[in-house]
Parts: sequence; C-alpha cells; structure tokens
Amino acid sequence: MHINYVIHPLSALVYDDYVDIIKNFYSKGKIIDDRGRNLIKSFELKGILVNVKSFKIPHLINRVAYKFFKDSKAKRSYENACILLDKGIGTPQPLAYFEYFSTLGIKHSYYFSEHISYDLTFRELRSNPEYPERELIIRQFVKFTFLMHEQGIYFKDHSVGNTLIVKSAKDYLFYLIDLNRMDYFDLDLEARMKNFAKLTEDPEIVHILSDEYAKLTGYPPELINVKMWQAIRRFRKKFNKKQELKQRIQGNLNKGPTS
Repeated sequence: MHINYVIHPLSALVYDDYVDIIKNFYSKGKIIDDRGRNLIKSFELKGILVNVKSFKIPHLINRVAYKFFKDSKAKRSYENACILLDKGIGTPQPLAYFEYFSTLGIKHSYYFSEHISYDLTFRELRSNPEYPERELIIRQFVKFTFLMHEQGIYFKDHSVGNTLIVKSAKDYLFYLIDLNRMDYFDLDLEARMKNFAKLTEDPEIVHILSDEYAKLTGYPPELINVKMWQAIRRFRKKFNKKQELKQRIQGNLNKGPTS
C-alpha cells in the first residue's frame, strides 16, 4: 500500500506520531462527530489536542478518480485551510494529511488539525432566540463572511454547523471547518447571497444578515434582503426536490421486486 502525506512546517508532531494515531484511530481517541459518512476523533499527543477526520472509503469510481484525476477530500481540506489562513480567514491550524492507496485507488485518508475549544455554532443562534448577544454575534458573523467574500472565497458548505464561534475578551472569533469544498473567484452579488442560503429561513435572522451585509457593501438594504430571500428559496426548492427523489427511490427499494 502506498502512502502519500504532507506535514505542516508548524506541526510539533512528526511522521511517527501521525502514523501512531492512524494505527490506533478506532481503538483510542475521543469521538467528536460520527454521523455515518466520516468520523472525527480527538487525540492528545505531546500536550497537543489534535482533531483527526477520517473520510469514508469512496465507491470504486471515486477511489480511482482520487488516485489519478482529482485531489482527495483530506488533501483539499489541508490545502484549503492553508489558503484560508494565508488570506486571514479563521480556521483550526492545519497539521497534516495522510492518504493510503491500493492498486484500486485511494482507500483511507485523514486530515489532522489543531482542536478548537468553541462556545457555539450558528445552529445555537438559529434555534435559540434568547441566546445572549445573539444579534451582535450574527452581525459579527456577517462581517466574517463578508471578509471571506472580499478575499474571493466561496465556501460551498457555509451551513449552521461549519463555523465554530469563540467568545474572546472583546468580541467573537470565527473558524471555518469541513473545508474540502471551496471555490476561489471574484464573487458577484448573486454568489454572495447564494452563500447565505443554507443558514436559515428565520425572517428575523435573515433581516439581520441582510441589513449588516448591506451596511458592509453599500447596497440598499431592501435589495440585499430581496436577493438573499431569492437565494434561500432557490436553495430550499432544490433541496426539497432532492429529498423527495431520495424518498421515492428508498420507497421503491423497500417495496422490492413486483411479480
């Protein structure tokens, strides 16, 4: 089996440390996220708390594709993290990625980053109208997103759980996670509004989002609000169609063959 890896120059861990974590990935460590597709665990080594994301083994076509035609999710996560930090956008410090290849293509891949102790995500802001300093946090989140857009970054998975929020002495700090899907281009207004579409349909929150983004861009608040709602409705329509199709397919599979 062939191994491909990159270790960040700032990493205090060395090759043997990462290999040891991988060898003991399923028997040691603390589970952070296990939702079926990918598994994230934390390990403490040399006084450093490290998050490790193990990506699900892809189907055969993608296994070959990730070997010969496109970068793995682990590699993309690492490289996107490096780009974000270079552009001044918060994300947990990338440490390394490892890829394991068989003759059939990629088999296992891992992305390593420093653990961030965070206070909340956007999900808590959406679900709890009484969350302390809720509007302030949302407006600072918009400023963070605006800076990302100004740097030509389009985060495809800009959703409620993919920004860690940390309360500091004066304000709030934001760190992007789940980084394997990024695009880089000069974002027009349509793209910027589309990037908010996965976050919420709550009218109060959308009003805050659009109002703050209008202040930052100089566009009329009414225009930003309309454009944002258009993007949200397009996303929800597309999402609902996908869910309906999945349910129909699953329903047909559960029925089994007809005689």
